[in-house]
Amino acid sequence: MNSENEKKLVTVVIPVFNEVESLRELNEKIQAAFRSTNYNLEIIIVDDGSRDGSAQVAREIASTFPNVTVTGFQRNRGKAAALNEGFRLAKGDFVATIDADLQDDPEAIPAMLDYLQESGYDLVSGWKQKRQDKFVKKTTSKIFNSVTRLLTGVKLHDINNGLKVYRAEVVKSIYLYGELHRFIPVLAKFEGFTSGEYKVKHFPRKYGKTKYGVSRFYKGFLDLLTVILITKFMRRPMHFFGLWGMVIVLIGLLSELWVLILKFGFQEPFKDHVALLIFGVLAIVFGMQFFSLGLISEMITFQNRKEK
Repeated sequence: MNSENEKKLVTVVIPVFNEVESLRELNEKIQAAFRSTNYNLEIIIVDDGSRDGSAQVAREIASTFPNVTVTGFQRNRGKAAALNEGFRLAKGDFVATIDADLQDDPEAIPAMLDYLQESGYDLVSGWKQKRQDKFVKKTTSKIFNSVTRLLTGVKLHDINNGLKVYRAEVVKSIYLYGELHRFIPVLAKFEGFTSGEYKVKHFPRKYGKTKYGVSRFYKGFLDLLTVILITKFMRRPMHFFGLWGMVIVLIGLLSELWVLILKFGFQEPFKDHVALLIFGVLAIVFGMQFFSLGLISEMITFQNRKEK
């Protein structure tokens, strides 16, 4: 066993929103999981504007456990912002994240950290086995993960699992906003990091209510489109805007050409095809605007690179 001075520091970041009943139990389980390991432990609880007393309980925990730090926001800013704050404050050589609802297994974190180092991955995501959620949540999550794997090339079965471990440089290299915490492995891949997965236990929710709603399903796919745009076309935006701009302009030109063929080839008056004529003009204008947006984006990207 390594000496105390040789132990690596692990920071466990816990985003919290109205989970007052589970915080003490979660802290005890994390502390116990690391008690006989070769890691030093730091816990950062980020209260995301809770209104149920979670922040007070977190402060009480911190007053008892010197390796626990509490921070947070006055209003709810979302899980991505909470994770960003925890990542900013993390001092560990490795960083782990876990949700506060006690559905993930804190005992898995040390094993995941060992696997991270043995495998050479930069990020390891938990893969829930025998998921203890309602049918709708399990089904929508399965669809979401399948589509995300297909479109991003990140081969994880449970990409949105809150239980993950990272090398510190990963969390220091990514920026989260909105709902992009669901796509951390995709953002990490964009920065050149590799991801793997580790099978973990999953438990039914013990306290409180789930934060999952139907809106998260369609919002998740909108966020997926955002991530694809960011990761695939951020450095060459013209490849996206220019391509679609040319396609739309071509559709408009073909529409106008067809109207001309009908007029001069078949003697059909323009008035019989006004809708198609207007559509063609609008498509050309819209396509040119899309193309121009690509040029402007390229100039902004070039200037940012030049300044850096």
